[in-house]
Amino acid sequence: MLTYPFAWPSPVDQPAELTGLHDEPAVPVTLPSGDTALLITRYEDIRALLTNPHVSKNRNRPGVARMTADNSRAFQRQVAMDPPEHTRMRRLVGKAFSANRIEPFRPRIQAIADELLDQMAAAPQPADLNAMLSYPLTIRMICELLGVPADERDNFADPAKPPWGYMRDLIERKRADPADDLISALILVHDAEDGSLSDEELLWWSTVLLLAGYDTSASQLSGSVVLLLSHPDQLALLRADPALVPGAVEELLRYQVVGASLTMLRYVTEDIEVGGVLVPKGSSVIPALESANFDPAAFECPARFDIERGGRQQLTFGTGRHFCVGAPLARAELQIAIASLLERFPGLRLAVPVDALRRKDDAFFQTFTSVPVVWS
Repeated sequence: MLTYPFAWPSPVDQPAELTGLHDEPAVPVTLPSGDTALLITRYEDIRALLTNPHVSKNRNRPGVARMTADNSRAFQRQVAMDPPEHTRMRRLVGKAFSANRIEPFRPRIQAIADELLDQMAAAPQPADLNAMLSYPLTIRMICELLGVPADERDNFADPAKPPWGYMRDLIERKRADPADDLISALILVHDAEDGSLSDEELLWWSTVLLLAGYDTSASQLSGSVVLLLSHPDQLALLRADPALVPGAVEELLRYQVVGASLTMLRYVTEDIEVGGVLVPKGSSVIPALESANFDPAAFECPARFDIERGGRQQLTFGTGRHFCVGAPLARAELQIAIASLLERFPGLRLAVPVDALRRKDDAFFQTFTSVPVVWS
């Protein structure tokens, strides 16, 4: 039986297990906890699974496979993750955190990126892209959106320790003194059909938006730059035509999913069919987004990195009722940061051979520990 998550053979090559994985729609795998689950492998099957009403994200159910031995990164808590309660929550959150809310922040993202690149240009070489751009940009942006004071960012510096206590205190301060920020908007959001968010729902969404809003986006940004610098032909195309940036970001998201799909773990509440195979009630399943993005039935020559690919939408942000609510922010950050970085540093290159880059030993996020770069 395969062990999941799969190991990366190099910083830029996809796990070898993805080759031929799509021959079977549901593959048994062993998780870091020692529990077993079925890995769903195909693009169309995963799209269907993520919209199937008989597939639950409630990982508090008895019998659900544990992601890790202690499940310390499950972030489940006692918040309803299935309809109708989850549908109600998403509608309310969507009123406060929408693509329309993010669009006016593009100039602010640009300003922060420019400031950080100024600092990077003045810094000694090599510079670590993680420390100089990726993490500072995404942390500052999600802080400003949520309303986290700049001098309190260290309260959530360690993603392995979700800052529930800190966020609970911040929410109470926002109740007493609301401002023009996302947490204040989530506190105030209300309508006749859905009411408002409960205290626990508000705490859940604020914390998840905070953590997902910087760690995954920062990892994706650094990984995207490594991928571009490792493909000089694609890098040259992008430098020659900045109008390719939005499409390039979609291909970067497809090609290098920086986090394993372990957190996509689901539970089957009734017998379902996946790709012609019966998946019995009570099964734990993982819709493997990285596998969907490399499905040859969905993407021609999926192992080829091609910023002009177009065609089907990558599934890195998921689909259906659990589609990543932070996708508009992540896209904006990636587009602006990559375009600005390449324009500012025409001679940007890795300071070490690509095979010398190292990833964190983490079952959830395969981010690089550092990305040293130089320029001339």
